[in-house]
Amino acid sequence: MQVSETAEKVPFSTFKLVEPLNRAIADLGFEYCTPIQAESLRHTLQGHDVTGKAQTGTGKTAAFLITLMNDMLNNPIEEERFIGEPRALVIAPTRELAIQIANDARDLGKYTDLHTVTLVGGEDMQKQIRAVEKQPVDIVVATPGRLMDFVENERIYLGLLELMVIDEADRMLDMGFIPQVRRIVARAPKKESRQTLLFSATFTDQIMDLASRWAMNPIQVEVTPEQVATDSVEQIVYLVTTEDKYKLLYNLIQQEGADKVIVFSNRRDQVRKLADNLHRNGIECGMLSGEVVQKKRIQTLEAFRDGKIQVLVATDVAGRGLHIDSVTHVVNYMLPEESDDYVHRIGRTGRGGDVGTSISFACEEDSFLLPAIEETLGQKLPCVHPDEALLEEPPEFTRGSRFKAEARSGSRSAGGRPRGASSRSGGGGPGRGR
Repeated sequence: MQVSETAEKVPFSTFKLVEPLNRAIADLGFEYCTPIQAESLRHTLQGHDVTGKAQTGTGKTAAFLITLMNDMLNNPIEEERFIGEPRALVIAPTRELAIQIANDARDLGKYTDLHTVTLVGGEDMQKQIRAVEKQPVDIVVATPGRLMDFVENERIYLGLLELMVIDEADRMLDMGFIPQVRRIVARAPKKESRQTLLFSATFTDQIMDLASRWAMNPIQVEVTPEQVATDSVEQIVYLVTTEDKYKLLYNLIQQEGADKVIVFSNRRDQVRKLADNLHRNGIECGMLSGEVVQKKRIQTLEAFRDGKIQVLVATDVAGRGLHIDSVTHVVNYMLPEESDDYVHRIGRTGRGGDVGTSISFACEEDSFLLPAIEETLGQKLPCVHPDEALLEEPPEFTRGSRFKAEARSGSRSAGGRPRGASSRSGGGGPGRGR
């Protein structure tokens, strides 16, 4: 069933959740459900399997976490429990998303004794082993590869799972993780003996086939991308030459209200160069891309959340699944080649009742991508030329290089290139501790 964003608001009190959850939800300032939460919880709290079509930013994470926690708290295990036997599992495609889900789980479970463990690649495995062995684990949030490491090393046993969530199934498919997920599902109880929730931004034939294999008569719940993208985000497209893009970006960042800005570009080298130029122009910024090591990614995200840096320059590795409050602006320095990525990008702002701004740069090289984006949105985007004030030359660099942008000899302008030069780059079962 398709959920309308304009449907009557449903308060969380409607669902008679256990009191520790109600307290945590109140602390987080949530009174009313988002549409995907209202419709999902209506079915999942009754024990039904659900296949949900929803973009990030719709509240789906809270929907499935509330389901897991309410069920476990209503049905405590009285007999002795053993190390490494989780009751619930959440599988996510990326480390950043898994870490964010685990953080949300801890926020929602603050008044409970539920133990959540995060298992992701790129971090100290021994530290994760200690977290698993500290006490019986209730919820494991994991990426497929690291979870299989724990399963194959007999540190995690999935045979007693009661609930399983597969988040961003379409992203799993795109990233080639489905074979690993199949192996994980094969280690879990049969679908008749567990509750399975699957969420995806799209319902392709492949996704629907996976849902039918892994879930038991799942109820389909849907929130369309058009509603998600346009509900609380003001969108504008600036028609600008490649050479003027950096000037426009710099001056937009200087405007009042641009307090927390995410700038998206399409390639790692572009992101590195752009972040370096902004830093050298005195702007506190961070970089997030696939080449940044995990520890540094986490530090950068925390600094951005805490307001220590104003601008985060990122590839689409940051476009999905990250919940960062109060992002004021998203800037598409380069338009994404896939229109769905546009929706994911701008979903980083306008969250939690805030109003956000999405600004896209369309130059001679990528303006042909606009029609597909508009078709996905179901609306025309306002395209304007920037005012002259927004194209004023930025000041000279005042700081040295920080992000190791590719260096070329010669005096450099604010755009990061020698003066007078042009650029086209745009900136069985295992032992279980008994």
